[in-house]
Amino acid sequence: MPIPLLALAISAFAIGTTEFVIMGLLPDVARDLAVSIPSAGFLVTGYALGVAVGAPLLAVLTAKMPRKLALQLLMGVFIVGNVLCAVAPGYSMLMVARVVTSFAHGSFFGIGAVVAASLVPAEKRASAIALMFTGLTLANVLGVPFGTFIGQEFGWRATFWIVAGLGVVSLIGVAALVPNKHDSGPSNLGHELLVLKEPQVWLALAMTVLGFGGVFVVFTYIAPILEQVSGFSPHGVTLVLVLFGVGLTIGNTVGGKLADRALMPSLMGILVALAIIMAVFAKTSHNQMLAAITIFIWGIAAFATVPPLQTRVVEKARHAPNLASTLNIGAFNLGNAGGAWLGGVVLTQGHPLDSLPWVAAVVAVVALGVTWYAARLDRSGQGAGAGAVDAV
Repeated sequence: MPIPLLALAISAFAIGTTEFVIMGLLPDVARDLAVSIPSAGFLVTGYALGVAVGAPLLAVLTAKMPRKLALQLLMGVFIVGNVLCAVAPGYSMLMVARVVTSFAHGSFFGIGAVVAASLVPAEKRASAIALMFTGLTLANVLGVPFGTFIGQEFGWRATFWIVAGLGVVSLIGVAALVPNKHDSGPSNLGHELLVLKEPQVWLALAMTVLGFGGVFVVFTYIAPILEQVSGFSPHGVTLVLVLFGVGLTIGNTVGGKLADRALMPSLMGILVALAIIMAVFAKTSHNQMLAAITIFIWGIAAFATVPPLQTRVVEKARHAPNLASTLNIGAFNLGNAGGAWLGGVVLTQGHPLDSLPWVAAVVAVVALGVTWYAARLDRSGQGAGAGAVDAV
């Protein structure tokens, strides 16, 4: 593994921890701030929307910066945001702090993915991106369960102080390990904006929104589901989250290798698996053993989508990798926001928690339809616009 990928993975670990740990802390935050579970769930929506809006905005603001400097500034924003989360006196301020934190997320992963891909030969780009995202998956194996445990024992604010410390370590890692030779920014932002004219780029972004959105319909409310439907104790929830994180790590690696071999067929197969797993979880969520097994398998399928989805948009916008990659990170989080919002709407309409997996399965099927259509355009030769521009 190229050493710079280690620095990017460390940063991904910190960012992933702050993004996902709120799911494990949702009941604690709701109780402490005297809000409902669906209202607390909107903290996930707010963060994700912040990424979706902030990613293209910061992509424009950092377009002329050397990539290493941009990554360092973004990690500085991340540190400040987590400190604000730790000291937030109420729900509104916590929401603002989460949005501030989220602004660093999209651009960091977008620029980081481009740097990761530039460090290896073309045929290994998906695997390199997967290696960077290993930090994100390890956040779910180690960061989220540990952060949940700390929040349950010492209060949820302690978790955000620790995450801010992780941000400082990440900043040092980027400064020390990311080389300057991969730092040059795009020479022409206007040229990068031409990517927005490509239909296949928009289809790739739609695939990301829907493909990952279904995951967050359930994942946002995983702690209440495990406590109230499956009957796990709060500490039992932490252990199941570790199992889920192990699944994510496996899925991320598998997804990268499958994408390098056959990107679109692999992605369609993964989406079929996601829909089936969610339909099964609607039933197995009522049994602790079966619920834990299903969640482990779900974790594998959920993050197996990440490398192919990120690789797809970079391939379709090779002449504008920074902006397209960053937009796709925004698309991931738009899916997160949409999934969290959709789940919250279902719950506020009076439907039970165990109905959420059925909703997630439907979203995965819709994502499969969009992916199939994009693959059909590939075969008909109608999706070659980005490659043609790149060739020119």
